[in-house]
Amino acid sequence: MSPDTDAPRFRVRPPANWINDPNGPFRWRDRYHLFYQHNPEAPVHANVHWGHASSPDLAHWEHHPVALTPTPGGPDESGCWSGCVVDDDGVPTAVYTGVDRTHAGLGSICLAVAEDDDLVAWKPVPVPVVSGPPAGLDVTMFRDPFVFRFGGRRWAAVGAGHADGTPSVLVYDCEDLHDWRFAGVLLDGRDPVAAEAFGPGATGWECPQLARTPGGEWVLAVALWDGDPRGTAYVTGRLTHLPGGGPRFVPRLGGPLDLGRDFYAPSILQDTERDRALLWGWSWEARPQPEVDRAGWAGVLTAPRIVDVHEDGSLRIAPAPELELLRSTEPLAPGPLPEAYDLTVTARSPATVSLLRAASGAELTVRLDPAAGTVTLDRSGWPRSRPDGSDPLLVRVPEGPLTVRILVDGSLLELFAGERATVTERVYRQPGDTAELTVSGDGTEIECRALVADR
Repeated sequence: MSPDTDAPRFRVRPPANWINDPNGPFRWRDRYHLFYQHNPEAPVHANVHWGHASSPDLAHWEHHPVALTPTPGGPDESGCWSGCVVDDDGVPTAVYTGVDRTHAGLGSICLAVAEDDDLVAWKPVPVPVVSGPPAGLDVTMFRDPFVFRFGGRRWAAVGAGHADGTPSVLVYDCEDLHDWRFAGVLLDGRDPVAAEAFGPGATGWECPQLARTPGGEWVLAVALWDGDPRGTAYVTGRLTHLPGGGPRFVPRLGGPLDLGRDFYAPSILQDTERDRALLWGWSWEARPQPEVDRAGWAGVLTAPRIVDVHEDGSLRIAPAPELELLRSTEPLAPGPLPEAYDLTVTARSPATVSLLRAASGAELTVRLDPAAGTVTLDRSGWPRSRPDGSDPLLVRVPEGPLTVRILVDGSLLELFAGERATVTERVYRQPGDTAELTVSGDGTEIECRALVADR
């Protein structure tokens, strides 16, 4: 059987079957642990468990047995959905969305505790700590708890949507992880900064994630939902504490979290040992289900990204430096490309980089225009089965010398434009395609390295 050139080798995904949202990134005993929604039986979105992988360095990952399994007759009978993992006085504890047999968009908040230091064995707590949304707010969507610390206390953000179409993030006091108290609305769609940053149409904000940056500013990232995924967005700003209530987010600026068509469900780890915040996302399949069935796998998690804030309040985002551990020692010159590589392009004048050429002559290109402050990814020669089109993607960045980093792992392409924007896309090679690097443009500098597993 010929190798599956579309299958990512270096990003987190199970050996087979389904993966979606990253869950509970967690550092424990000098290892990074990353969990994810997983169907262990088929490459389809059903039968949701928590899969598990861990790494000493964010680059080399080891797969572990399924961590969380739905409990027959329990509050998670119809799935162990998104959440986080926290250190509860020395006990790693999963805080996740449980869905029972009768749910109608409203999850409960469940706990499971680790029974060993490898975080392989988990014991669910039989009764949810929160059985449903607070009364009086007409909540119609309720899920995805994220635990964070603020003002010397532990809180949890929960994604929500309301009957009038307003999305929100609710907040709970969970200093005692087994005794939660509703503490108000962290942020909702009526806030003018959030409304502009997140745009119209979303009726719920799911997968809310908070990151505290080294400069003391906060980032709130959410997934936009209207019955189907509508993308992701962020706001930067500060947290304030209302007397007698919980924290409130005061946004400063915001926009799309990722400009690509294949990124969803952000998940953040506050890596306190290194004073940084790490972010992963889910990249779904953009090809027909029969092709997915033949491949036997669906979905992949992105490379870990460092999240910070520029002075102007916009998001600063870059690949985690540990990814350089995967780079070959010998650079690649223009010419044939491997199935996985790490490419940096620096341009001071207009430049075009071609990565893939179809038998028809179509090319997968990245065009850099430093004077205009634009980066354009053109993959129109590789049409999509999803309804979101194949038009070129335009990224706007500050004018001036421009550096773009492109991580390719099988069908997963992640583009980082000047630490200002990211684009996550899936590009599936077709028979007759030629992966070849060509560069045009005066003075354009490139550094390209193959990704290797043995460094």
